[in-house]
Amino acid sequence: MEPRLNPFASAVTTKLVKHLAAAGKALNDTGLPMSTQELVKIRASQINGCAFCLDMHTKEAEAAGETTQRLLMVGAWREANVFTEAERAALELTEAGTRLADGTGIPDDVWQNAAKYYDEDQLLALVGLVAIINAFNRMNVMLQMPGGDYKVGQFA
Repeated sequence: MEPRLNPFASAVTTKLVKHLAAAGKALNDTGLPMSTQELVKIRASQINGCAFCLDMHTKEAEAAGETTQRLLMVGAWREANVFTEAERAALELTEAGTRLADGTGIPDDVWQNAAKYYDEDQLLALVGLVAIINAFNRMNVMLQMPGGDYKVGQFA
């Protein structure tokens, strides 16, 4: 698959990606575990069908010590016993935030469940993270960016 446009050759896209990435890095100081952040990025990318982001975030998660078993089970997290209750709450919130077009919004019970495990800064980090990864997913899917060639640390 060839991308529709080369975003890496565009000054506009370079600037946009730089700012989106900087916004994502700002979330690292909230205490939201990096492993949870990667799981959230992976789950949203699965829902959105973003091969580019799935390639990137599964490789980054694995390099950071995430197990293959857990990575393979993200798509079936409800039935998997390898995630903590806090991770499950984050994945549930991710799904609701990614599927806003379904018209259900964020159900109160989903929000309240996440609030049991995360403080206000961490909840805001989750909200921001879901928004940012969805923006990246949409851009990459629209451009038909292929997955498979990402190298760990490529955009560090």
